[in-house]
Amino acid sequence: MSTEPGAALEDSATLRRLLDVVARLGAQRRSEPVLRAILEAARDLAAARYAAIGVPDGDGGFALFLTSGVDAATWDRIGALPRTHGLLGALLEETSAIRLADIRADPRFWGYPPAHPAMSSFLGVPIMAGGEIVAELYLANKIGAAVFGEDDQRVVETLAGHAALALVTAQHQERLRELSVVAERTRIARDLHDSVTQTMFSLSLAAETTATLAGASTDPRVSEQLGRVRELATQALDELHALVEVLRPPDLDRDGLVDALRKRVALLRAVHDVPVELDVRVIGSTGAGAGPGAGPVAAEVLKVANEAIANALRHAAPSLVRVELEVDGEAVRLRVSDDGTGFDLAETVRSTRRLGLVGMRERAAALGGSLRVDTAPGAGTTVVLEAGGG
Repeated sequence: MSTEPGAALEDSATLRRLLDVVARLGAQRRSEPVLRAILEAARDLAAARYAAIGVPDGDGGFALFLTSGVDAATWDRIGALPRTHGLLGALLEETSAIRLADIRADPRFWGYPPAHPAMSSFLGVPIMAGGEIVAELYLANKIGAAVFGEDDQRVVETLAGHAALALVTAQHQERLRELSVVAERTRIARDLHDSVTQTMFSLSLAAETTATLAGASTDPRVSEQLGRVRELATQALDELHALVEVLRPPDLDRDGLVDALRKRVALLRAVHDVPVELDVRVIGSTGAGAGPGAGPVAAEVLKVANEAIANALRHAAPSLVRVELEVDGEAVRLRVSDDGTGFDLAETVRSTRRLGLVGMRERAAALGGSLRVDTAPGAGTTVVLEAGGG
């Protein structure tokens, strides 16, 4: 490493920038902002024109893919990225960094869309935790030089080392939040079943017994009011049984698609202030649970429904979310619509590669079905999934 004053000053500035990034990463509690911060920091520290960061999904592709450095018009021409093949996918199997003078000369470089910007110099750095790749950084086209150097690799690897802890911590906290919600729902359901439900059942029996004993009373108002108490106790007991079923986590094996979706919608109604309407239409005989049971179609449809509803509630600020499910034998049509803010679909795909849009489309394609998203700024959003018909 050079010991000239200029180089030392540059190293000092790089170190300060790195420490600042690490401090900001530690303050984040959600994984996507952590990934975005890592992406922009790596691009800045290595002076890369283009950068991307991908989170593996365990099946050779990416659960999330964020990019930086490409303008909106270019992304519109590019379309979908090669997220499950080529060099990007191959690097998910590499546990060490790779530097290439020209990425186009690598035999794994294939499948890039024609409109993709030309790339030459390349630096790929895995973000490792516990011996596993939790994310992968991709940097291309070094600014001001022909190739990425050892110093670039070293500083990005240092960033990746610190980033791993921040990313895993954020993912762990998100998972804990999910588990805590499920655990609390299960606990409340158990408590309601074991104590409150039994108390209400006893109250119903007591009201019925008292009404029988008071049958000879000369005041008809006594019998009338006791009958009213009995009716209310029975009604409250029925509502408690329904609430216990709603609070139990959805189980496709036990509930079937329709009932599992009903439970999910009921939970979202209780958690959010936004009304969530559910309209189910079942055509013909579909067996227990009114709809596909625990097969691949049911499981994937439920995941798409969860993602679409969550997107609407999280991002659209709607006054109403409407969920429509039509089941005809093994064919399923799901429609999730909201009257919220809507969004620029091309810009959203370009800037985040997310909102679950890619994942939902891939789930639909895996089922031999289709997924359509209709939206525009200020016009709400509609997601339509059709699957299982063939």
